Amino acid sequence: MFFIAPYDTIKKTEQGGNALKYTIGIDLGGTNIAAGLVSEDRKLICKKSVPTQGKRPAEEILRDMADVALSLIRENGLDGKDVTAIGIGCPGLVDSKNGVIVFTPNLPFRNTDVRKAFREYTEIPVYCGNDADSAALGEAYAGAAAGCDSAVMITLGTGVGGGIIINKHIYSGFNGAGGELGHMVIVKDGEPCNCGRRGCWETYSSATGLIRMTKTAMQAHPESGLWKLAPSLSEVSGRTAFDGLRAGDPTAKEVVDEYVSYLATGLTNIINIFQPEVILLGGGVAKEGQFLCDLLMPQINRERYGRDVPQTQIRPATLGNDAGIIGAAMLGY
Repeated sequence: MFFIAPYDTIKKTEQGGNALKYTIGIDLGGTNIAAGLVSEDRKLICKKSVPTQGKRPAEEILRDMADVALSLIRENGLDGKDVTAIGIGCPGLVDSKNGVIVFTPNLPFRNTDVRKAFREYTEIPVYCGNDADSAALGEAYAGAAAGCDSAVMITLGTGVGGGIIINKHIYSGFNGAGGELGHMVIVKDGEPCNCGRRGCWETYSSATGLIRMTKTAMQAHPESGLWKLAPSLSEVSGRTAFDGLRAGDPTAKEVVDEYVSYLATGLTNIINIFQPEVILLGGGVAKEGQFLCDLLMPQINRERYGRDVPQTQIRPATLGNDAGIIGAAMLGY
């Protein structure tokens, strides 16, 4: 799906007498390749997506990524001279300096030279970055952290993703593998994590972890009103416990209290390490919005270090799925 802005909005928009320049942002996901045209004033002009079909060879996926990017240019009456860069945010480990996707856990990219592959289709410069980092960058420049020099974005989905912004730049360590905040251990010898460790924050604070806790509580409490919200365990979602809490169910309150405690523990660790101006919460669970932030703050305020200095704010992210597109588009700046 895509929205095409009027031709005059794009081709003939001028800034100081000169036509605006644009970048393309591509958010590569396991399900869809989402791409958008972003103006130099960081506005998402239009976007479209195509299925990833991730079991295909990497070369075929790269071809579709190039196709969707170039189609945005054509369909908006632009040419290559109007677009200064194509940025790609993808899951896994990325060598941003050389434009190489080193490894993706659920897609067939292994030391894949994306920059070289794209040169078969276009001479527009190509930049790559991790998808969580790209989303954080998008929020830092155009979303809930706009105006902040330092921010951390946490994505609460199937796993827990992290993106660290310091002085308006992505921090990913000397080797590009930094920022894996979901894999700090908060419970020694705790629940097994897909990374091979035990007790990772991800296993407790992801939507997957919340669903596991909810199912366990429902099985222990057959009288719980949660069964009205999810008549079978297969219907339990990341929203079930929160909906039960709002309905006044005591079992749901226990689940949410446990979940919030684990989430707050990880967030407090991040605050004590980085002291960012803001931490943004995105992803499925974070759709609880300010309600979730308000539940977190009492525990964070009890445990954070440096209470007599300005404090980190916890905010819901605002750009949704567009954060990854906008942030990827900015990788070339």
